[in-house]
Amino acid sequence: MPIGPARMPLLDHLGELRRRLTIIVVSVIVATVVMYFATPVIVDILSDPIIPALPEGTPLVITSSLGGFAIKFGIAIKVAVVMCTPMIVWQILAFFLPALKPNERKWVVPTLLTATALFFVGAVFCYLFIVPAAFEWLVSETTSIATVLPNLEDYINIEILLMIGFGVAFELPLFVFYLAVFHIVPYAAFRSAWRYIYVGMLVVSASITPDASPVTLLFMYAAMLTLYEASLAVTRVVIVAREGKKGLTTSRISLSDDEDE
Repeated sequence: MPIGPARMPLLDHLGELRRRLTIIVVSVIVATVVMYFATPVIVDILSDPIIPALPEGTPLVITSSLGGFAIKFGIAIKVAVVMCTPMIVWQILAFFLPALKPNERKWVVPTLLTATALFFVGAVFCYLFIVPAAFEWLVSETTSIATVLPNLEDYINIEILLMIGFGVAFELPLFVFYLAVFHIVPYAAFRSAWRYIYVGMLVVSASITPDASPVTLLFMYAAMLTLYEASLAVTRVVIVAREGKKGLTTSRISLSDDEDE
């Protein structure tokens, strides 16, 4: 849907908001229906990194009569929302874009693309490296005291939460970059407060890993530290290129080079 004009009557603004919300709701519903019929394939894909951690010959089971429908619907709506997230964010941004200046709008599309890419990179990283290690640790803890009867819904829900958590965590470089480049928080402040930031990231890592596994926590913490330092390195290059080294300590808000033009 095209971007509306900056000035419209109130009822026209409300009409545009209704249209954009309708697009979001209909898109999510359609995607959920499609994903519901695709859930057998999705479950196979999600189960691949879990099954090797289970005792040999142990299947994933469903223990309730409505369990099959519940997990298929739950997976379908979660996957649908994740798939539609770029479109949802764009519809929200497009509603507010008319209020932005032209030199501010140029940041919107790159931000949307970068945020989407970082989220999916984080989710894929979790699927490939974190999920196998996390479930191996969790299953080993169970087998030491009891027989494992893995519930499909429980295991898949934990896996999806892990993937979403890592996807969100991988957005960290974007926040750091904009906070520093726009001088909301000076680059020098990030550097001088590194001890507090490192401890804060450890707390966040523990908070957003739902399995309480030290393996997952350490992987999350290592990933966040790496992303944080990489984002600061890129931020330093951008600031020095635009403003020189004095820009590393300035605290004023500056959205773009051509603000004063």
